[in-house]
Amino acid sequence: MGSEEDFRFAEVFSYESLVHAVAGATGSVTAMTVFFPLDTARLRLQVDENRKASSTPAILAEIIKEEGLLAPFRGWFPVICSLCCSNFVYFYCFHSLKATWLKGQRSTTGRDLIIGIAAGVVNVLVTTPLWVVNTRLKLQGAKFRNTDIHPTHYTGILDALVQIMQREGVSALWNGTFPSLLLVLNPAVQFMIYEGLKRQLRRGVPRELSSLEVFLIGAVAKAIATTATYPLQTVQSVLRFVIQLLCFSFPLMLI
Repeated sequence: MGSEEDFRFAEVFSYESLVHAVAGATGSVTAMTVFFPLDTARLRLQVDENRKASSTPAILAEIIKEEGLLAPFRGWFPVICSLCCSNFVYFYCFHSLKATWLKGQRSTTGRDLIIGIAAGVVNVLVTTPLWVVNTRLKLQGAKFRNTDIHPTHYTGILDALVQIMQREGVSALWNGTFPSLLLVLNPAVQFMIYEGLKRQLRRGVPRELSSLEVFLIGAVAKAIATTATYPLQTVQSVLRFVIQLLCFSFPLMLI
């Protein structure tokens, strides 16, 4: 019994899990930095329903014209901090749980999905406050078409955390947790597809995949998972930012 507990402890706090976590966090930060303006356009479309521009280039041009050249990169630092923490937690939990459960056995699609969901739940509960703050900071100073939206003003991550707790209560830091918990299906489905494609490519001839192969199957997995869960992402963004407006208009949404 003792040896089994020692094995589980060693897998949870293993160097391999740490490497996966650091690699996942670094990769996500790099990708987000490159495509940050696109994420800015996405968030504006989700939150400000009165914006007339419907295409990404038009929205970005509109933002730059009205708010300045660097406006598409507003909130970059808090987003990167949140993303780094979030992906570190997710990748660490995913690979620790996988190593502990499988114990050297061959993985399956069902197991990958269950492990992905479990890791996602831990990630959501731990990092949601960071994402609530990140959403507020990213939209700070934005010019909205919807006049019902009144953004608050924060000086940074810590100031935002304190102000939200003081004005809206500690529970406000977990606004959007329910759709976020549903959205654990996004990385879970992504990893399930990713691991499944890896197994298919290695079938019959065990080998290391090339960087191009890893990139392509990762892109396919992410595209499928994001498309399937996009409506929930929209609900999540709105809940994190305009919670008072939603409480007034749609009180049952928060139950």
